[in-house]
Amino acid sequence: MDLQKLYNEKLCSIEEAVSFIQPGDDIITPILAGEPYKLMKQLESHEGLSGNRLIQMFSTRDVIDVEPEKLQIISTFLGASERKAFKEGKIDILPNHFSDMPKLLNQFTNNQVAMAVVSPMDDEGYFSMGTNCDYVATVFPYAKNIILEVNEHMPRTYGENRVHISDVSALIENHEPIPASPDLRVSEKDRIIGEYVAELIEDGDTIQIGFGSIPNAIIEQLTSHRNLSVHTEMIPEKIIDLYEAGAITNENNLFKKGKLTATFAFGSQRLYDFIHENEDIYMLPVNKTNNVVDLSKMKNLVTVNAAVEVDFLGQVNSEMIGGTYWSSSGGQADFQIASHLAENSKGILTLHSSVKKDTISKIVPTLLPGTPVTTSKNDVDYIVTEYGVARLRGKTIRERTKELIRIAHPKFREELEFEAKKMGYLV
Repeated sequence: MDLQKLYNEKLCSIEEAVSFIQPGDDIITPILAGEPYKLMKQLESHEGLSGNRLIQMFSTRDVIDVEPEKLQIISTFLGASERKAFKEGKIDILPNHFSDMPKLLNQFTNNQVAMAVVSPMDDEGYFSMGTNCDYVATVFPYAKNIILEVNEHMPRTYGENRVHISDVSALIENHEPIPASPDLRVSEKDRIIGEYVAELIEDGDTIQIGFGSIPNAIIEQLTSHRNLSVHTEMIPEKIIDLYEAGAITNENNLFKKGKLTATFAFGSQRLYDFIHENEDIYMLPVNKTNNVVDLSKMKNLVTVNAAVEVDFLGQVNSEMIGGTYWSSSGGQADFQIASHLAENSKGILTLHSSVKKDTISKIVPTLLPGTPVTTSKNDVDYIVTEYGVARLRGKTIRERTKELIRIAHPKFREELEFEAKKMGYLV
């Protein structure tokens, strides 16, 4: 097979590439840096749309502008522009556990067209999804069409995130820098939370940790740890610091011994350079990274995720702020349940005790009606704020209430105690 000839035959104009999308097709794109935005923007002028759907996740770009009767845009985890668009009725949200995305797409989409940004073709004719594997890699085997945006800035990574030129319907080249994460400032609250969480992590543990100022603060406190393994959804940039400090060996990674396993990466050019052709990194689809059955077989698993608010029952909302949808479930429930099942493991949820200059408590008597419960009271384990650590697993409702009030902001503790007595949770 003449791979370069095949490549040249499938290289086309952007108009020709999107012409493969027919009425009724469902278009599926990756999360964050893997999003093929040039191809997506071309949909705004594509005349062949009617009854199509675009499924996207945590977009970093402006939501494309297409009439809803031509293209229904569905997000599975909201980015900033998607939040605004959802509030304006321009897009919709698909409830999901991140692990379940491949199954949902297989069962509830039709005539799938997979579009993704990939690294340049290698000598064997394979493209790498680079920063991504997520759910799109699972769509490749049965997709009606695969349309690629080849970008020399996309790193080449190893794992189950490759697609061969022979399976590609069309491709374009677009060598723009891929999206990068903002530089997140670690606050004093974040730093204190980071110290508390780091004390819960022991040498030899396998950690799942994500993106944000609190995860960054936690990672900063782990440089003196040893023999850590990393099995996670997202590879955050701060992980590089742990490698450089000698904290990570991945020796206890049940999924791929000696490798860091993940389903996507998002950071700055420093992270993209780090994962490029790095044999210590192995990308897996999300139905493997977040598979609760497989995760439950691990030992010493510590999962760390973010919460928005927690009520006295231990119900956790991680999706809605002030009655407005902010994100979605992501993989929080996947890892929280897994930490409950896995031997000698911990599920940690972190949040600031208060927001808006300490005018709003994030420890609340009860979640407001209509607020989604991301982690149920039966699956909750550790809650950490800047005022301490509350372990809720194994605690009664009254015991949980006391523990949560103890780590609430002092300004709200008297009020919370009053409400707890009214509810019969304190006597």
